[in-house]
Amino acid sequence: MRGAAAPRHFLDLHAFTGAELRALLDEAHRRKAARAGLPKGARDPDAPLAGRVLAMIFQKNSTRTRVSFDVGMRQLGGETIVLNAGDTQLGRGESIEDTARVLSRMVDAVMIRANDHGDVEAFAAASDAPVINGLTDLSHPCQILADLMTIEERLGPIAGKTVAWVGDGNNVCASFVHAAGLLGYAMRIATPPAYAPRTQDVQAARAAGASIEVSQDAARAVAGADVVVTDCWVSMGDTDKDARMAAFPPYQVTAALMATAAPHAVFLHCLPAHRGEEMTDEVIDGPQSAVFDEAENRIHAQKAVLLWCLRGA
Repeated sequence: MRGAAAPRHFLDLHAFTGAELRALLDEAHRRKAARAGLPKGARDPDAPLAGRVLAMIFQKNSTRTRVSFDVGMRQLGGETIVLNAGDTQLGRGESIEDTARVLSRMVDAVMIRANDHGDVEAFAAASDAPVINGLTDLSHPCQILADLMTIEERLGPIAGKTVAWVGDGNNVCASFVHAAGLLGYAMRIATPPAYAPRTQDVQAARAAGASIEVSQDAARAVAGADVVVTDCWVSMGDTDKDARMAAFPPYQVTAALMATAAPHAVFLHCLPAHRGEEMTDEVIDGPQSAVFDEAENRIHAQKAVLLWCLRGA
């Protein structure tokens, strides 16, 4: 099988060109518009992935990633298989590489939601089928495509916009940083010093032309911003809960903080949300919040990724 063309993996946004990311976003917008009025379970009229099978491996719990890939693949005409890592031979010590070699002979693509980014890279290196990063400790590229799509629905093209990130400089923040230089938006990031984004991610984005400002000042980050984004203070796998709960209260997104953003500003959160921690009810339920549009758009963004991997967007 290794003689065939190399599979098209979707692992990190910084591996793409701006034109490729733009094409993915355009496909997501187009696919969503084309489904207007259809039942959620109806196939897209062209069913471009009929006969294709997607395997989904979960090392971490999931709601939006699991449902959006499942529904998205069905809408495209394909089928899915769900594998919880602990219930497979991975849970009994089979190597990542051997699992990849087996699955790539049985399915057309594999989505992995993993603890360790290195596991996804190792899986992709051994796989003859496209591999999609559904989340790792270092990045969450599928989420950011949905976020960018949501921003564009509310505000128009992302180029020239300023995105304020407030809170933990985590994997979701990293993927926002990865795409910034490629799509022409600026970022202002405010985090406690111990939870800043990785220096190498920021430096690479700046080298790609992005304006990335990192500080400890939430008010500075949000002032005049077009988009305000936050995430949980304690995520899956974090073992320093007490330290985090002590460090993050100054970074809570309140109505008062949102009022300093641009009047048209949009609030995003990838969910699940811990109300009363990283943001108040007034913000997440307020008129500037697009978090439930954002969640829905995971389906359409995932479909664009699947099409890019399996036939080209």
